[in-house]
Amino acid sequence: MAFGILTALDPNFLLMAFLVAILSGVIKGAIGFGMPLVMMSGLSTFLDPKLALAGLIAPIVFSNALQAFRTGVGPAVEATRLAWRYMLIVCIAIFLAAQFVPSIPSTAFYFVLGVPVLVLSLIQLIGLRLTIPMQHRRWAEWVIGLISGILGGLAGTWGPTTVLYLLAIDMPKMRQVVVQGMIYGLGSITLLLAHLRSGLLNAETIPFSLALLPTALIGMWVGFRIQDKLDQEKFRTLTLLVLVVAALNLLRKGFVS
Repeated sequence: MAFGILTALDPNFLLMAFLVAILSGVIKGAIGFGMPLVMMSGLSTFLDPKLALAGLIAPIVFSNALQAFRTGVGPAVEATRLAWRYMLIVCIAIFLAAQFVPSIPSTAFYFVLGVPVLVLSLIQLIGLRLTIPMQHRRWAEWVIGLISGILGGLAGTWGPTTVLYLLAIDMPKMRQVVVQGMIYGLGSITLLLAHLRSGLLNAETIPFSLALLPTALIGMWVGFRIQDKLDQEKFRTLTLLVLVVAALNLLRKGFVS
């Protein structure tokens, strides 16, 4: 039964899962985040949300490592120095929150993630640009990191609030992508360990997650080509639009479930 879920899936569902993985990879490569949000949103359209959450773990672990070290070890080390507090609280919160996943109703995932992402993204898209002054950045790191980690542990994605934080401190595009890669990389390893402990990742769900990895990485390679051509303002706008669309889809499913 080691491949039970993978072999029992309708072939059409499996093909749709591969397509979702490719799309999530393109978005991840282009704007530096969005893979877990898009995969969770897309896969849970036709799969149980908890299986969708298990499925995205292998792709995010490998894609985040690729993103973090794409420009070399030096920038990755510098990113860790800049955001170590944020990374620390995110990882702790992910591990603790993930232990509650097996007991949470599936439909709750949609609202936990969709509502805050939608509200914060729309605020910025309509022109209300959130900024965090230098003197408040230390406490903001801890508070927003805690919120991000809780969302990550419960719904598998801490990218939206992380991106909104990095936009609020006006971090340049290329540095933002590397910092995101390190935050997501450490967080995704924590999520993997947490769900090995929670039981969500097991002998049946791990093969499904690994099966989605190659297509996700192909999509990410395409996304990297797109990212290299985006200027800072287009990068910011595209990032927020992706957040809004994904959040609306999550809320739609929450209401119809």
